Amino acid sequence: MLLVVAVAALWPSAAAAQESFEREIESVVFVPKGQWITGLSISYQQSAQNKYQFLIFEGISGDTYQFKVSPMLLYSFKDDMAAGGRFSYSRGLTKLEGADVVLDSETDYEIDHLYRLSHSYTFSGLYRNYFSIGRSRRFGFFNELQFAVGGGQAKLMQGTSTELTGTYERDFKLNIGLTPGLCVFLNNYSAMEVNVGVLGFSYTSTKMVTDQIYVARRNSKMANFRINLFSISFGAVLYL
Repeated sequence: MLLVVAVAALWPSAAAAQESFEREIESVVFVPKGQWITGLSISYQQSAQNKYQFLIFEGISGDTYQFKVSPMLLYSFKDDMAAGGRFSYSRGLTKLEGADVVLDSETDYEIDHLYRLSHSYTFSGLYRNYFSIGRSRRFGFFNELQFAVGGGQAKLMQGTSTELTGTYERDFKLNIGLTPGLCVFLNNYSAMEVNVGVLGFSYTSTKMVTDQIYVARRNSKMANFRINLFSISFGAVLYL
């Protein structure tokens, strides 16, 4: 009997130690239901080289340009949840008049009259989940899930006259990824965003035809489960 009484006396303190624990994480609605989220990013790069030297490349002469446009549209179907899409188009041109690849004093290769024109397009389905930092309505984070399908074409030519050779290339791309980001509101309707890819899976299938005779194919797969610093992007977005 004494043993039973002792256990009963200790039981209340054990029950008290097992009380539920709450972290008291506060959050407010960051993006309310019914808002449209839209943005547009445009980039253009151009460079020209004249007898430029870089590592083993000497006498580089030519010019290049790269253009890309990417509009985005999302709709917040529930507080702090939005879905929509993004379309991307890019076009690039490279003209290389001449360059020397020097491996050592006795080994070097010459590349001249190289021309490459390419363009690609991508359609992406997006889903975002927002959450504020504390009770702030100006600073918040979001997780963006992407499912992208796209393709492209490229034309490569080298040489002149009877030594001219060319390759036509078509590719198909599939990508699934997760990109968390930071959102900072400048006012009630505009914000700055920065995001970085942390994981994803991509598949690329390429078909190449050289001189309208030789056919080659290349398939590649890649899984990424780490922070990809080369995928960091910045943008301005409107919340209407």
